[in-house]
Amino acid sequence: MATAREEEPSPPKAFHVERGLPAGRYPLTRVFPGLEKLPAFAHLCPEEPRRQMLATETCVEVVDQDLWMYVAPHQGAVSRRNRRGWKPVVSETDCVVIGKGHLAGSPALVLYLDILHELRHVLQRQDGRELWDEQFSYVDRPTEVEAYRLAVDEARRLGVSDRFLRDYLKVEWITEEEFGRLLKTLGVATP
Repeated sequence: MATAREEEPSPPKAFHVERGLPAGRYPLTRVFPGLEKLPAFAHLCPEEPRRQMLATETCVEVVDQDLWMYVAPHQGAVSRRNRRGWKPVVSETDCVVIGKGHLAGSPALVLYLDILHELRHVLQRQDGRELWDEQFSYVDRPTEVEAYRLAVDEARRLGVSDRFLRDYLKVEWITEEEFGRLLKTLGVATP
């Protein structure tokens, strides 16, 4: 007997992605129209004036690099983290950087969860929190756990499986042991 193929999860219908944008800097809602109208965006930032500022003053920089997404550090924050030769986009305004290939080719749900994750980081930095606190490993850093928890909670609300979440949470810069810790911390079942 044939089994029904698992449908690919998708973001809310009101979320859209402008995939073909050339490299450059854009308003958040130009790259992700509809994001600001979603309940998850309101949950991310419950205070209306601050949420409006997040939607209108955050930009997205599309770059011709092979990368996912990150919050552009401020100028003074770069020197501490540049030990591995990382040359990030630097911005004195709130800016999320995204690789052109990620924007063009990743599933919409991945982009949706990623932008929620990065916007949590924008808010954390606005609150004076250190996004790259090196006294913690990546998977134990409170700002990362909080941002991943937001993404996982939203994914679960959309009915996403643990298998999808494991794929989503597996990033190349963490070890298998760290990956296991992250899954445990976020309550995602191991395979």
